[in-house]
Amino acid sequence: MPNWGGGKKCGVCQKTVYFAEEVQCEGSSFHKSCFLCMVCKKNLDSTTVAVHGEEIYCKSCYGKKYGPKGYGYGQGAGTLSMDRGESLGIKQEEAPGHRPTTNPNASKFAQKIGGSERCPRCSQAVYAAEKVIGAGKSWHKSCFRCAKCGKGLESTTLADKDGDIYCKGCYAKNFGPKGFGFGQGAGALVHSE
Repeated sequence: MPNWGGGKKCGVCQKTVYFAEEVQCEGSSFHKSCFLCMVCKKNLDSTTVAVHGEEIYCKSCYGKKYGPKGYGYGQGAGTLSMDRGESLGIKQEEAPGHRPTTNPNASKFAQKIGGSERCPRCSQAVYAAEKVIGAGKSWHKSCFRCAKCGKGLESTTLADKDGDIYCKGCYAKNFGPKGFGFGQGAGALVHSE
């Protein structure tokens, strides 16, 4: 059909839109009177419009129809909406009931003793609130100390050997290079008779 009027067609009513009554959104043109939410018919503007395909919605109706569902996704903080969107043509699917897993190897964490990891120093369970990770293992904060001098460690100040952890000083004294020039520090010369 030829476009004798010369104007663009409205995205809602498909009639010609003239410049004085035009509202543009996402490359389409609309009459000001047609620029309404498809569900609640509220007037829209550039800050309240949400586009889905060729359809326009207010942000509230768009959220109810296409947004996330479930607890915490209400109309504001702390609200719980019982509106499931039936008025928007949304059909609810019944979720299958919860069934516990029968997989004996459900996760590597479930395989740990009692659901938690063991501290290499004291062999007791390490829970998240007291866990420090070092040398690829989980330790209690109180056990995360040098095996020789008992100095508290950080993940950046430790050295590990044979499954135990040491401060860098004790590690150097016990496992570092031996011989002339090693021991008291760089450039130290010890004369013993």
